[in-house]
Amino acid sequence: MKIIKYISGFGIACMLFISCNKDFIDRPPQTSYVDATGQFWRNEDDIRMFANGFYTNYFNGFNTSFTADYTPVRGYTFNDDLTGQNVQSNFESSVPSSRGSTSEGAAWMSQYAGPTWDFAWVRKANIFLDRVSTIAKPNISDEAFNHWTAVARFFRGYEYSRLVSVFGDVPYFGRVVNESELDTLYKDRDPRGYVMDKVYDDFQYVLANMRLDDGAQYLNKYIAAAFISRFMLFEGTYEQYHNLDATRAQKYLTLAVQAAELVMNSNKWKFTSDFKSLFSSENLAGNPEVLLYRKYDQALGIMHCIGSYSNGTETVGVDPNLVLAKSFIMNDGNVWQNSLNPGASDFSIANMALTRDPRFEASIIDKVNPAATTLFYGYKFASRDAITYIGKTYPTIWGSNTNTSDAPIIRLGEVVLNWIEAKAVLAEFFSGPMITQSDLDRSINAIRNRPLDATAIAKGVQKTAPLMLATLPNDPVRDADVSPLIWEIRRERRMEFLQEGFRLLDLKRWNKIQYLDFSTNPDYFLGPWVNLPVELPTALTSGTINTIKVKKADGTIVTWNGSNQSSMVGYWIVRNATNRNSFTNNVYLSPVGQQQINDYQNKGYKLTQTAGW
Repeated sequence: MKIIKYISGFGIACMLFISCNKDFIDRPPQTSYVDATGQFWRNEDDIRMFANGFYTNYFNGFNTSFTADYTPVRGYTFNDDLTGQNVQSNFESSVPSSRGSTSEGAAWMSQYAGPTWDFAWVRKANIFLDRVSTIAKPNISDEAFNHWTAVARFFRGYEYSRLVSVFGDVPYFGRVVNESELDTLYKDRDPRGYVMDKVYDDFQYVLANMRLDDGAQYLNKYIAAAFISRFMLFEGTYEQYHNLDATRAQKYLTLAVQAAELVMNSNKWKFTSDFKSLFSSENLAGNPEVLLYRKYDQALGIMHCIGSYSNGTETVGVDPNLVLAKSFIMNDGNVWQNSLNPGASDFSIANMALTRDPRFEASIIDKVNPAATTLFYGYKFASRDAITYIGKTYPTIWGSNTNTSDAPIIRLGEVVLNWIEAKAVLAEFFSGPMITQSDLDRSINAIRNRPLDATAIAKGVQKTAPLMLATLPNDPVRDADVSPLIWEIRRERRMEFLQEGFRLLDLKRWNKIQYLDFSTNPDYFLGPWVNLPVELPTALTSGTINTIKVKKADGTIVTWNGSNQSSMVGYWIVRNATNRNSFTNNVYLSPVGQQQINDYQNKGYKLTQTAGW
C-alpha cells in the first residue's frame, strides 16, 4: 500500500507538473533579468529591476565593507585639505601600461576622482534605451516610456560626465554597437564639447520627461535635477576657467541654474536638520535636507566602514591641515585676519571649535588626537557618541566594516551651492542677472542658519553671521583672479564638503591644481597650535626625541630633545612631511594606457593620447 500510495502521489505530481511546466519554465528570475523578448521587458517591474542595477554604481554612498571607491574619508583623500606624513601622494608622471577595462566593476582612480577608461556602463545605458524602445514600448504607457527613457539617458549622461572629467575627449557611443562594427568600436576620441553637448541633450530630455515621483528612494526628476546641477556646474566652469568654449560654458551653467531651481522652488526640502545628523544617522528617512540616501542594514549584510574611520581611533593617514583650518570663516562672518573676535588668532582646536563656523566643530574633534597625523581628527561621519568609545571597545555601528549609518547621496546643501556659484559665474562673465542679497539668503545664508544640535549649543558653538553682499569679507589671501563674491562661494563649498568628494574636482574645474603644490604655503605641513606638555604629554617620550617638532609664531622650529617640555608649545609639525613631486598642467586629465593605444593599432585604428602625455 505504501508503494502504491507513493507511485500514485508521484503520478499526480507529474500530471500537475506537466500541466503547468510551461508557466514554470518560462517564469523569469525574480531578482535578476533575462535579456530576451517575451521573457523580460514585459512591464514596468521588469524595467525597474534593470534600472536598479545602476543604483549601487552611481548612488554608492559609503560603498560596502572596506571598499573605498567614491567614498568620503577613505576614497577622496587626494587634495589640498589633507596632509600625511613623509612625502605627499604624487601625481602620476608617465603613461601607464594600461588604463582600461570592460568590467562594470572596474575601480575608480583617486587622483582623478573618476572612472578608468571603461565604457561598460555606457553600453549598459544604451542597452537600457534600446530595449525600452524596441521591446518594452508596446507593453507600457507613453508616460512610462518617456520616464524610463529619461532614466536611461540620465545614467548615460552621468557616466559620460564622469569620463569627460577624467579624460576630456572620449569616444561617444549613442547606441548599442555590435561587435562587427569595428569602425565604430575603434573610433577615436570625440572632442569633450561634442560629448558634453550630447550629455546636455540627455539632461534636457530628463528634466522634461522624468517623473516627479516614482516612489521613495527611486530616481525622480528632483533627484536627477540635483545631479544635473552638479555636472553642468562642473563642465560649465571647466569650459570657462580653462578658456575652452565660452558659448558652451554659458549654456551648461544656465542649465545648472535651471536644474537647481527645479529642486529649490519645489520647497520639498529645507535646512531644518543639524549638520551632524546628515552624516551620522542610522535613519535618514524623512531628513528634510536629503533628497536621496543609501540605507545600510546589518540584517541584510549591507554595511560599511566609513563611520569607523571617523571614530577617533582608526587612522586614515591623511588628515585636515592648518591651511584648511584657517580657511574656515569666523562665526562673526569675517576672515580670521580681520575679525574682532578675541580668539581670531588662536589656532588651538578647542578655541577654533567655538569661534569658527559650526561645521568646524561638527567635522573635527575639538581636541588634539594623535590618531591624526596633523592632530586634526575628522569625525564628520561618526556620531558624537562614537568618540566616547576612544580607548574602549566600539559597538558594531562605529567599528570595523560593520557600520550601519545611512549615507546621504544628494542633499539640498549641494544644490544651493551649485546654484549660487553658477549664477555668480554667469553674472560675472556672461552678463547674467547680478547676484542679490536674496540669492545669498536662499543659499549660503540658509546653510549657515541650520539649527545646531544640543551638544554644540551646550559647548557654546554659535551660528555664523550671514554673508552680506554689501560687506563681503576682504580676505588677504584671496587669489587676485577671483572676485570677492566667488571667493566666498568657494570657501563655503570647502567648509560644507570637507572630506566628501568635491575638493579635487573643484580645484580642477577652477583651474587651481597648483594648490596641491605644498611649497606655496608652509601651513600645509602644520596642525593646530598645541601645548604638548598639557594637551598631549604622551607624545613627549624617549622614543620620540628628535622626531617631535613644533613651530613658533615667529617661525622658529623647536625639536623635542628629552628635556625641553616647556618649549614644546607651538604649531604641530607633521612628522617628516614633505612636498609631492613637481607636476605640470597635464595632470588635469588622465592619459590613456599604452595597451589601449596598442589595441587600436592592432586593429588598424588610431587612439589619440591625452594632450600633454
